[in-house]
Amino acid sequence: ANKLVKAIGYDADFGRIDVSTHPFTSSSSTKDVRITSRFTDGTWREGIIATLHEGGHAIYEQNHPSSPYQIDSALSLGAHESQSLFWERHVSLSKAFWRYATPMMKETFGDGFDYSPEEVYGAVNAVNPSFIRVEADELTYPLHVILRYQIESDIVAGDLNVKDIPQRWNTDMKRLLGVDVENDAQGCLQDMHWSALAIGYFPTYLIGAATAAQLEHFCRADFPNFDALVEKGEFSPLREWLTEKVHKHGSRYESLDAMLEAELGEKLNPKYFINYLTSKYSDLYGLE
Repeated sequence: ANKLVKAIGYDADFGRIDVSTHPFTSSSSTKDVRITSRFTDGTWREGIIATLHEGGHAIYEQNHPSSPYQIDSALSLGAHESQSLFWERHVSLSKAFWRYATPMMKETFGDGFDYSPEEVYGAVNAVNPSFIRVEADELTYPLHVILRYQIESDIVAGDLNVKDIPQRWNTDMKRLLGVDVENDAQGCLQDMHWSALAIGYFPTYLIGAATAAQLEHFCRADFPNFDALVEKGEFSPLREWLTEKVHKHGSRYESLDAMLEAELGEKLNPKYFINYLTSKYSDLYGLE
């Protein structure tokens, strides 16, 4: 994980990588950007993907203009999530990436890691409805966000009492994902957002996912050899493209839509996200 996050462009000379229960990125300046990740015995996917996700956040922070002014900070939470999800989903969950990274995995884990890049790609992208948002695959992840947004919207509107959240949560998890929640640790208490009064935060993850897909579409238009670059581990052109389109502008645009329209030619358009998921998982699961 350490080697891969540095390969995509995180500069550890101006930060550090640590372990925490919940992965996060913190920044006091472009010269001090720190990330944490989490690791679970018996599975390597979680640690690698979480580290690369946080690496995307950190690369954004490291490539802002270096000044103490608000205008040189991140544009929005949705913009920030787009950067982490660009690297997590459109790079590290791609076929090309695992052609690049599988030899490293074999070197790290030895003869026991006897899998082809295609097998690893299939494994890291397997769809399996789960209780925990941060462990969800990218196809079912939006349902976790939708569930949380609907609940907090009803709380704010006065249509749901706080004491009724666990029952509502469990009912909606069964309806949306088909899973039976056994306890609140697996359910409504798994996130820290509401306890920190971060009401309305969850939709930024889905906004970020849609933005990342749109950025990938236009990045591929500029780099028809996108997959070849990833497969060879040549990530600098992609990172420099993101810096030109997103990082260097800080908060100079009044909104995410304004930035996308100016830099890509259109406002946020969810069709790229829908097309990405449809194409990828139709291919992965052999669907017509």
